[in-house]
Amino acid sequence: MKTRNKLLTLLILSAGAATTTALINKAIKLSTTSKNVLGEPEALCYKWRLGNIHYTKSGSGKPILLIHDLTPASSGYEWKNLAGKLSESYTVYTIDLLGFGRSEKPNLTYTNYLYVQLLCDFIKSEIGHRTDMVATGSSSALGIMACCNSPELFNQLMFVNPESILSCCQVPGKNAKLYKFMLDLPIVGTLIYHISCSKQAITKDFMTNYYYNPYSVKSGLIDAYHEAAHLGESPKSVYASIECNYIKCNIVNALKKIDNSIYLIGGGALEDIDERMNEYKEYNPAVETATVPNTKHLPHMEKPAEIYELIQTFLS
Repeated sequence: MKTRNKLLTLLILSAGAATTTALINKAIKLSTTSKNVLGEPEALCYKWRLGNIHYTKSGSGKPILLIHDLTPASSGYEWKNLAGKLSESYTVYTIDLLGFGRSEKPNLTYTNYLYVQLLCDFIKSEIGHRTDMVATGSSSALGIMACCNSPELFNQLMFVNPESILSCCQVPGKNAKLYKFMLDLPIVGTLIYHISCSKQAITKDFMTNYYYNPYSVKSGLIDAYHEAAHLGESPKSVYASIECNYIKCNIVNALKKIDNSIYLIGGGALEDIDERMNEYKEYNPAVETATVPNTKHLPHMEKPAEIYELIQTFLS
């Protein structure tokens, strides 16, 4: 009888904890997305086969596609400080990749191949011409693979702080399926995601890794990234795929084959940036490089004028 009572008590406590956690998760989502920081009156929608893709188009001239980094809080908002200036000379496209920002976020496993197909389909459908491309961080690998897959769609390529070749080659480890299973759990996994993508965590990333000058990080910027991380049906799904290395891909052969002009831009304050860029030049000697002093991972957000000048120099 005592054992039965203990089990009943444990069951009630567990159910109560699960209900409380679920309510907390719901409250976090509602409070995060209620400000509508990312709302845009002129946003466009590309109806792709796996979900609707949010994108913007502005300006006139030859096309240029801007692709955000692959963090759960990333979106086309990343290019807000640069897109307006570029639209004076280019037709500028920014895209929220599937699973990010304002695009749909279906519950599936996201892979490098999925995004390669998305980029190629998007260019064929919405741009309709060969395009210059600028990509940030981990999305540089997507650009390289997409260009290798369909070189006729791409003109010149620029990558801002691309990942190291070694990092790109990582594969899901022995515990990847277990960890992804945990993250996919509706209550516990969502709580883990909310902790990892909290406003405090995003602020720390900006002040230590993304910006050289932490005093340049504004509250509105953090609100935009925080909102982007919590929009949609299943924002944690792309986080699980990132954490478990499902989006990684060995880019060495593709990098060797690409005959397009490739330019690498590095944040001058990143310790390993020269070594990283030299890796790419070893596999493709035609790669050209430049660094922006006093910047870290997102120089186009912190010093958009300098990046604009480099785009004008390299891609014009």
